[in-house]
Amino acid sequence: MKYILNIETSTTNCSVALAKDGKTVCIKEDNSLKYSHAERLHVYIDEVLKKANIQKSELVAVAVSKGPGSYTGLRIGVSSAKGLCFALDIPLISVPTLEALAYKIQIKNGCIVAMLDARRMEVYASTFDSKYNCIDPTDAKILEENSYSDILQNQPVHFVGNGVEKTKTLIQHPNAYFDSQLPSAEQMCRLSFNKFQAHEFENLAYFEPFYLKDFIAIPSKKN
Repeated sequence: MKYILNIETSTTNCSVALAKDGKTVCIKEDNSLKYSHAERLHVYIDEVLKKANIQKSELVAVAVSKGPGSYTGLRIGVSSAKGLCFALDIPLISVPTLEALAYKIQIKNGCIVAMLDARRMEVYASTFDSKYNCIDPTDAKILEENSYSDILQNQPVHFVGNGVEKTKTLIQHPNAYFDSQLPSAEQMCRLSFNKFQAHEFENLAYFEPFYLKDFIAIPSKKN
């Protein structure tokens, strides 16, 4: 039995799932309107392990959502995952955030566009076929009325993620379907187990989140 702890903190959803051989055993998550990962993440980790009656020493790896997403959220998730791996001397696995997000829905034909909200009319997006093969890699895209028109004219396109809300105000097409959801550690479980079996591990010393865009600090307003 291979127990892997999965951590997802790329958005406001603080999510932790324990998986056994790729199947979810226990999950704890909460979507707070404010980022509360620093306060809740380690509590959630302890809770899922306790509920499953599993000791940290029984973990064979820790998987973390690698991004893109919130700079602060990703940094907290990756730092926590690396800390656990260092302490337990186990490998670190990274799962692309948008790939896991695509697994939130199942389709028989067409394609899936997994997208997360970025600044203004931008989204972080990646496109997958009905079997979750990536056909358009992750990139920051500026949304316009004709966005994705090339694929919309030929097949159903299922948009999923928290970038959907701004997308459906612009894209009006009978082949467009919208599903507003947040990434969850639950969809990471099978992906992280596949990577574990393939020995696709990250370098603990040098691994960094996939921010995609440089972090820009917004100066506070002083009265």
